[in-house]
Amino acid sequence: MRDLFDKTEIKNMTLKNRFVRSATWEGMAGEDGSCTPKLTDLMIQLAKGGVGLIISGHTYVLPVGQAGPHQLSIYKDEFVAGLREMTDAVHREDGRIVVQLAHAGCQADAGLIGMEPVGPSVLHTDGKPVCREMTIEEIAGTVRAFSDAAGRAKKAGFDGVQIHAAHGYLLSQFLSPFFNKRSDSYGGSLENRARFLLDSYRAIRNAVGNDYPVLIKINSEDFLENGFTTEEMIEVAVILEIEGINAIEMSGGTGRSDKKFIPVRTVLCDSEDKEGFYREAARRYKEKINVPLMLVGGIRSFEVAEKLVKDGVTDYISMSRPLIREPGLINRWRSGDHGKSACKSDNACFIPAIKGKGIYCVTREKEKAAR
Repeated sequence: MRDLFDKTEIKNMTLKNRFVRSATWEGMAGEDGSCTPKLTDLMIQLAKGGVGLIISGHTYVLPVGQAGPHQLSIYKDEFVAGLREMTDAVHREDGRIVVQLAHAGCQADAGLIGMEPVGPSVLHTDGKPVCREMTIEEIAGTVRAFSDAAGRAKKAGFDGVQIHAAHGYLLSQFLSPFFNKRSDSYGGSLENRARFLLDSYRAIRNAVGNDYPVLIKINSEDFLENGFTTEEMIEVAVILEIEGINAIEMSGGTGRSDKKFIPVRTVLCDSEDKEGFYREAARRYKEKINVPLMLVGGIRSFEVAEKLVKDGVTDYISMSRPLIREPGLINRWRSGDHGKSACKSDNACFIPAIKGKGIYCVTREKEKAAR
């Protein structure tokens, strides 16, 4: 029977347990996107805390793809040395770390990038356009940017890369008919809407080789009318399996979904039945696809995580906000203390990041002060 603390392997990357730190926005990089000692220290805490695999914060592959301030970047060679310091530090703690390669598309911060964001099609907010349609040349250039970034990641010592194709970011936007209204070879049918993603994957694979782990994060669905569906997710996952993807992380929602279905829901998981937002989509995935699955979304209890793995719903348990609250959560659970994560899912951790101080659990600090 499978155990949460099994040693496993993804491609040639050996992991000491089935716990994954899911990517987030730490707000700890330099203004130029460079890696900082503060960000490296956070990764060290996670490695020391027992996380089997750390996925970095979303890391932009082009300046036009930057989503927020103090976001990590990998779009030029000058960033490699700082990233190497991060990976070396994690490896000294016997940890494993992959970098998430991202482009925010229409969700890029226009003020930070100094230009109009780009996406599959023109997108409006309150009747006003917030991004323009990418040209074919820009799509090709972005494919090269993903490929170049993956090559830098390998040079920097990351154990693998993860392609961010979830949460209404650029590749997710192309997959979704809600965002993608194109009439050319990148729009319309699912085959066309998946073309940009598959072009990027193939370019990345060509850059890093067949023995290097390449992962992807994808939506279970968009939770939008006329958005990306679970059925389409499964179709794309089948194609990715044929192409040789090494692991898939399943999430859901976009910034335009109802607040009940956004990727970082403010739902208090006060009972086990509320945990595991995408477990039904995961079950459907496992019926057809053999690629190792990482399931993220509202998992807060050891018992829920254990059951999801033992029942074969997922192969890995992916968490983010619980590990902001308690970087040593996995070691605590391994010690036999199976008390639930104290994460309140209130998203207060992002407030200091917006202010340039980096993420931390504001609620925990308030609780400490009140004692």
